[in-house]
Amino acid sequence: MTQRTRTLRNAALVGVSTALLGITATSAAQATASPPEPLAWSTCEGTGLDPRQQCATLQVPMDYADPDSPRIDIAVSRIPSENPGARRGALMLIPGGPGGSSLNDPSGKGQKLPQSVRDAYDLIGFAPRGLAPSTAVDCGLEHGDLATSKLRPWPAPDGSVDGNLDTARRMADACARNGGELIRHLSTANEARDIDRLRAALGEQKISAWGVSYGTYVGAVYSQLFPHRTDRVVLDSNDDPDPTRVARSWLAGHEQGVEDTFPHFAAWASQPGNPDRVALRAADVRPLFLRLAARLDREPIPWPGANPEELNGNVLRQTMLDSLYSPSRYPTLAKLMRAAQQGTVPPAPGAPPEAVLQNVAAVGAGVLCNDVAWPASAAVYQKDVAESRAKYPLTAGMPRNAMLCAAWPYPPREAPVRITGRGPSNVLLVQNERDVATPLSGALKLREAFGPRAVMVTVNSTGHDAYLANGNACGDDTVSRFLATGQRPAADTYCA
Repeated sequence: MTQRTRTLRNAALVGVSTALLGITATSAAQATASPPEPLAWSTCEGTGLDPRQQCATLQVPMDYADPDSPRIDIAVSRIPSENPGARRGALMLIPGGPGGSSLNDPSGKGQKLPQSVRDAYDLIGFAPRGLAPSTAVDCGLEHGDLATSKLRPWPAPDGSVDGNLDTARRMADACARNGGELIRHLSTANEARDIDRLRAALGEQKISAWGVSYGTYVGAVYSQLFPHRTDRVVLDSNDDPDPTRVARSWLAGHEQGVEDTFPHFAAWASQPGNPDRVALRAADVRPLFLRLAARLDREPIPWPGANPEELNGNVLRQTMLDSLYSPSRYPTLAKLMRAAQQGTVPPAPGAPPEAVLQNVAAVGAGVLCNDVAWPASAAVYQKDVAESRAKYPLTAGMPRNAMLCAAWPYPPREAPVRITGRGPSNVLLVQNERDVATPLSGALKLREAFGPRAVMVTVNSTGHDAYLANGNACGDDTVSRFLATGQRPAADTYCA
């Protein structure tokens, strides 16, 4: 199972004052709630884990606005500081997604942290609300709707969005029918509240955090709701925090993210000596891709064992999007392009168990659709898709199309959190220049929203996840130094 598989509401009486303070009525209610019980640590289940990793279960309210709300479980893990004499506190590893887990991260990417950081912190992971082994949700989606090219709203070859809206209604109906009460309480703000309950259960007055991808938005919302509970906050591969659009702006960001990143793939895919070379010149790779996608729109190739069981234009486009997350994935796209040129397909890609896919899809749906209301009008999406297809042909209109949120039956329970500069100046943003999923253009908007609270390190590198993954030594050293010592660049900086 990949890390990625394992691996978005206020009382009228306080509306004006809480908006000015950047908190919500729900988080104010939480502040008066009884403290959580201390965590009872025990041996973790599963294989391949660091023997030092311990696990526990935290109970939190399903509905923070209701004092009598049922409790749900949050699965938690930790590896204690490797040098108690140098221990500073706890470092919360906030996963991406929504639908990602950091439960195994203390044993995984946490061990990539330099010794000075592992000495300074207990490394804390968790499975966010709704995601197994925490109290889990499931929409019971049809098997075909679990295909990534279905979960992503790729328009029909002619640009029509009618089929996408049919899919959105079918999937939203399934979530309403099968998701239970919990799916109505999945949101970024509630995940941030869960993190604060975890902080309290750990006995920490403040926590540090390393949030990645969607986890940067969670970290930003936490830093807004609980600014004085934050110590050192690293946000890595950053989401646009636009409070009027939230996930709609993240989806739209793929347009620019692909444009930023595809030239890097094209240069790689045209290099002499590359066994997966697809063209003699970098300039030829883009038109080749567009021709192949158009041909597959007209003439799909059967692909037994895949979901869907054909290689069509949108499956190629989705493979392109997935492959641009990291240069290490470039061969997957190149091999598929080479096979499509010959009218064949490679072996069907592997997939996690369907139960895992169902769980991850349900968590993603709940968070994305509960965080902000999406338009329900087909005309809105059709106009946006037409504009996107004309300007950004590689993504064929998908980033402005209708997800299942267009048919979500539940209105948001609270307004999205607006990120501001209120609070201590203790945030470090690290961002690759070329990032298909969270492009630099969106990261700059989060940097602007934080104002004097943040400093940003822009890294001359390609791929999603900058720190200790697809960045460079300069960026890694800057982040490690901040976590270990608190030393942060005096101003925004560039790591060439």
